[in-house]
Amino acid sequence: MFVTCLTNFKPLNLFDLSLRLSDYPISAARQELQRLQGQNAKEHKNYIAEKKLEIAHYHLKNNRFYADFTGLQHIESWEELPILIKSDLQQPLESTLSQDFLKKNVYLGKTSGSSGTPFYFAKDKWCHALSWASFYAHYELRGIDLSCDRQARFYGIPLRGKNRLKERFKDMLSNRHRFDIFDSGSANFENFLKTFKNTSFTYINGYTSSILLFSKFLKDKNVVLKHVCPTLKSCIVTSEMLFETDRQFIQGQLGVPVINEYGASETGLIAFENDQKQLLIDEKLLILEIVDDAGKILPHGEKGRIVITSLYNKAQAFVRYAIGDLGILNRDLKTGKLFLQELSGRSNDNVQLPSGKTVPGLALYYVTKTAMENTANMKELVVTQTALDYFEIQYVSDRPLNKKEETAVNKAMLDYLEPGLNVAIKRVAALQRSASGKLKQFNSLL
Repeated sequence: MFVTCLTNFKPLNLFDLSLRLSDYPISAARQELQRLQGQNAKEHKNYIAEKKLEIAHYHLKNNRFYADFTGLQHIESWEELPILIKSDLQQPLESTLSQDFLKKNVYLGKTSGSSGTPFYFAKDKWCHALSWASFYAHYELRGIDLSCDRQARFYGIPLRGKNRLKERFKDMLSNRHRFDIFDSGSANFENFLKTFKNTSFTYINGYTSSILLFSKFLKDKNVVLKHVCPTLKSCIVTSEMLFETDRQFIQGQLGVPVINEYGASETGLIAFENDQKQLLIDEKLLILEIVDDAGKILPHGEKGRIVITSLYNKAQAFVRYAIGDLGILNRDLKTGKLFLQELSGRSNDNVQLPSGKTVPGLALYYVTKTAMENTANMKELVVTQTALDYFEIQYVSDRPLNKKEETAVNKAMLDYLEPGLNVAIKRVAALQRSASGKLKQFNSLL
């Protein structure tokens, strides 16, 4: 079904063919992206200045939803445009589409809903083709050929029905094997390992938490995955936070480099890590801004909300769209390239405490890491805040925690948050994941 890659021949995989048969101009998109990548610094600066105003004015003229949302007909200053958030778009898709676009002539997608209610979105076919061209180009820079390299996929999948069949069909077209990440039992991980022994995978792609859990299994088995699957070159993690300690652990057990990818279903690839571990922004297809709560653009080096503008999506307006994450943007002085210096989780993941203090949800990551280091048999855990002073910790482990270990978990909560909190610790067979398979380590019910 897939032709072996040769030195001077790039075969067409079935997914690529399916894009063309569905009128997605992937060849023209690759050529256009190559042209854009050949711009010098001055050309790129002029291109961004013109393109962002072009897409904004397009939607002001052709998208009734966006024109009503902004209350503008024309703009003189980019910062006149208000910030869009996901809830603004959580309405019938037809009401947010631009003139001349219908469900039947666009790419339709749906967000995972891991951080809230999912919503349907649309991309025009040229925009979607450019998105795929960008993925191909970025992966190629890290030695991966999406046309023929075999992928080990650590993603969720619908449990039943036509959506499950659809995902399986896409896996077949894209030359990838999807692993069942909803089952973290040893027997299932043994099957994972057997599949790696018998399949020539080139790379792993998936959620950080699932790959980390499999790596812990490999550690217990004293196995380095590269030794049983010699064709494996790299591991790409996406959709969840990647911390350096986790990267080092995963790399040690997989035996290959771990590459961080940052993207979103509705906007496509946002940033991709180079070999210097810089999350480089996809500057040809989008604009990434860091803004404060009032929507004012912050200078490089300051932390704020990440705002994305899709420069090519004419079907639906993703102009100054707050994706829900926090970060710090900076520019490499040698290369001139923009990169995310810090990506620190979702802006709505804050912990409110009885003292009135607000702590970023990221602090709970350090709680979980400390707890797991002090209780070696704990595999993974989540923290849920149900009241200002009440937290419930659910964990998965081979055996229940003893009193000493429970004390260590409680101490970590008090050290990173504040004294006087009530903490309930509960062992469960499996943790609740989103429908897509993502694991959210902190949930607030306030």
